[in-house]
Formats: sequence, structure tokens, C-alpha cells
Amino acid sequence: MPRYNQPRKTWQYTNEFKAKAVELTYLDDIKIKDVAKTLDIHPFMLSRWRKEYREGKIVADKKNKVTSLSKEKKELDRLKKLEKENARLRQENDLLKKWQRYLAEQHQKDLDSSNDMGEN
Repeated sequence: MPRYNQPRKTWQYTNEFKAKAVELTYLDDIKIKDVAKTLDIHPFMLSRWRKEYREGKIVADKKNKVTSLSKEKKELDRLKKLEKENARLRQENDLLKKWQRYLAEQHQKDLDSSNDMGEN
């Protein structure tokens, strides 16, 4: 096991960041794991923040009230759409590769059978 000379770095998030992240999870059609993935935090951390938010331990600064929630929701929707499209394109690509291998095998079989006929 390696020895560490310095303690590991832990990230400190502001209450505004935490509150904004929690408020994003309360939007319709938004999943906690999608918000966590987008913000590059662990879903369990976000769940803990939600609990602390409900208990009043995390409070957004009223002066800096989150007004751009719709912008973040649009960004999350766009990201989700791109991920779906990426998955579909990967699937199409895999299917085309399989079809190409199949055609190559069929072509090789045709060549082998024509060579066998030529030898007789």
C-alpha cells in the first residue's frame, strides 16, 4: 500500500453550489444521477445535500437566488439527447461492422468454393 506524505485533497463546495445542485434535482424530468454526472460529483453526495437542504442546513444566498435553472435544465436535456444519439450511432456502427464481416465471410466462401471447382 503506498504511503502518502501529504493528505489527499478534498473538494469544498459552496452553499450556493450545493443549493443550486439540489434545486436542479427538483426540476421535472431530471434525475439525481444525471445532475451528479453533469456536475461531476457522486450521487450519494448529492443525496446527502438534498437531505441537508430539506433540514435547512444548506441555504442558498437569497441575494444570489438561482435564476438560471431553466438554462441548466436545457443543458441537461441537451446532454441527455446527445447521449441517446451517441448510443444509437454506436449501435448502428456496430451493426454495420457485423454486416461488413458477414459480407467478407460470404465473399471468402464464394472464392473458396470457386477454387474448389477449378481444381476438379
